[in-house]
Amino acid sequence: MGLISSGNTDIGKKRKTNQDSWFMSPEIKLFVVADGMGGHNGGDIASQMAVKVLPEYIEKNLNMEPALLLTGSIKESNRRIKNYGEAHTHLMGMGTTIVSFYFKGQNIYIGNVGDSRAYLVNQRRIYQLSKDHSLVQEKLNHGVYTREQAAADPQKNVLVRTVGFEDDVEVDVFVYKVNKNDIFLCCSDGLHGKISDEDILFIINKHIPDPGQATQSEADTAIQVLIEQANENGGQDNITAILVIAQ
Repeated sequence: MGLISSGNTDIGKKRKTNQDSWFMSPEIKLFVVADGMGGHNGGDIASQMAVKVLPEYIEKNLNMEPALLLTGSIKESNRRIKNYGEAHTHLMGMGTTIVSFYFKGQNIYIGNVGDSRAYLVNQRRIYQLSKDHSLVQEKLNHGVYTREQAAADPQKNVLVRTVGFEDDVEVDVFVYKVNKNDIFLCCSDGLHGKISDEDILFIINKHIPDPGQATQSEADTAIQVLIEQANENGGQDNITAILVIAQ
């Protein structure tokens, strides 16, 4: 299975620092987006630690079952970030989201904590593969209101699960059998919070009209246009996205 990948990050229009971090390795087929949180540069440090620890852990434990490997890598990130925050008291309470793709055999393993998201574009339709760990998602789970009403909730950025905040963390891992022409997108909420799923789909379909014949240039352009659109729509947050096309 061949993969074409592209990623980028942008500080956005309102923030003074970029607390997002990202990692791509077509060699080990690992792709990670982390959105940090915490004052005094804590978010920067937490997200940077996450995208450093995940590939280190995975490369050292390649014989593990993939779902357990991905879970273990995120739990190790959680442990190290928590310990670092406790050792540097001005950083205590820092944390990060993580959404990660790990391709093994014919499957993609998606590890997720927080509200950064994983999407699939298949046959010109879009599907959200991850589930947000946010207060708004909890309300949706309990039928408090609809997805449309959730978009206007003033608490939509309140997270109920992050990496680095508690001694242990529950990791969601989803497994999906990859089909040729599948397009996978992982992104921070600076992207999906400013662009609707329908518009994300429109941009990807416009710039990658035939995934089976997609080029690196098309993937790069799609990422750039997604980031530009998020900025056009306000750019209140840092924006990070990675696109992976299966061929």
